[in-house]
Amino acid sequence: MALAASSISSPQLRYCSSAPPPRRRPRCRRLRPAAAVAASATLQSEENVVVVGAGVAGLATAVALRRLGVGAAVLEQGEALRAGGTSLTLFKNGWRVLDAIGVADELRAKYLRIQGMRMRSPAAGGRDLREFSFEEEAPGQEVRAVERRVLLETIASKLPPGSISFSSKLKSIAEQGPDGTLLELEDGRQIISKIVIGCDGVNSPIARWMGFSEPRYVGHMAFRGLAEYADGQPFEPKVNYIYGRGVRAGFVPVSSTKVYWFICFNRQDPGPKITDPAALKSEALELVRGWPSDLLAVMRSTPEGAVVRTPLVDRWLWPGLAPAASRGGRVVLAGDAWHPMTPNLGQGACCALEDAVVLARLLAPAAAAGDPAGVEAAMRAYEAERWGRVFPLTARAGLVGALVQWGNPAVCAVRDGVVIPRLVRLGPFLEHTNFECDLIEPAPQSP
Repeated sequence: MALAASSISSPQLRYCSSAPPPRRRPRCRRLRPAAAVAASATLQSEENVVVVGAGVAGLATAVALRRLGVGAAVLEQGEALRAGGTSLTLFKNGWRVLDAIGVADELRAKYLRIQGMRMRSPAAGGRDLREFSFEEEAPGQEVRAVERRVLLETIASKLPPGSISFSSKLKSIAEQGPDGTLLELEDGRQIISKIVIGCDGVNSPIARWMGFSEPRYVGHMAFRGLAEYADGQPFEPKVNYIYGRGVRAGFVPVSSTKVYWFICFNRQDPGPKITDPAALKSEALELVRGWPSDLLAVMRSTPEGAVVRTPLVDRWLWPGLAPAASRGGRVVLAGDAWHPMTPNLGQGACCALEDAVVLARLLAPAAAAGDPAGVEAAMRAYEAERWGRVFPLTARAGLVGALVQWGNPAVCAVRDGVVIPRLVRLGPFLEHTNFECDLIEPAPQSP
């Protein structure tokens, strides 16, 4: 599929930035379709900006750049946008970014706004430990669970046709002197790009090339599923958490007909991958046998193909030890490729969205002007701004996960009898969702 940069002019950006508007539009050459590769031993093309990965970070970055007057070619190794996975819970910082790039209202119309949180224990028949109202405890908070597939499709719809090249798996990456960075794909195509933005996920080859360590398995696994209720699901719009010993679970209504659920459980190593959908669902149900009936009912209402099991991993960006987020002013990382974190704070996707809008805001003027020194300075500024945000969140998410996964009976008794009922305060706990992000006004289309 051809990769095309749209012909758009300079936008007006309201985002605490004094950078001058771009002086000229970037030029990108179209890639020939993959089918044309067979007719040529080596197909080489040039791009101004290439985003590797069409996940949340990659698509949001491409859309933000486009609204700022910079076209980007997006490479996606899959044959289509990711349809797997279940849902993502987005807090108000994520919705701020979706507002900024012009897709939030379209998603709000499809998904329920969650009003509160209920915490329970499977002991004593699932007794309540605490219940919160977001409006009372954290005014202004916005929480919705959205289907990953729909989120990706909605963001991608804001890109011009041909912007995403599917079946484009990265084989290698190499510096190419003053020309930029050489990307070689598995199908034989080669792309020389002035700017490469690595949004290629937790197991990022680009992050590995830049010297980052492999993500660290934290000792917990997660089941996730998406239940379907054709005649309407029966639950109030609340997050339901259930805490056991070394196992915790929860569910949250997504829409009028779908409910997302999860189970986190301790395991020394991830073990072999299970591909049989029936076996996955059976194992998940076995973990919470005897737990509250509403959780079990949600799980049983889940199609077998809508259950996934994944190891939980993270990477802490220790100061002075972690490599820089950019290399040579030409390659930069965003989202899970840079800072994979556990889902204990619900901030993985939210931080990826934040990365996208911050990086685009800083990078666009220099990228549009063809200013290599400005591009390098923008990448350094992006890392400086984001590191102070993502490193503490990654560490906090990991520590919260370690605490709530404890299996010691005495510790769990203190958690259930003292910590949750008397000490937990939702407002302070959600302070990390504060993120200011003004709208990015869309650039007018050239005739």
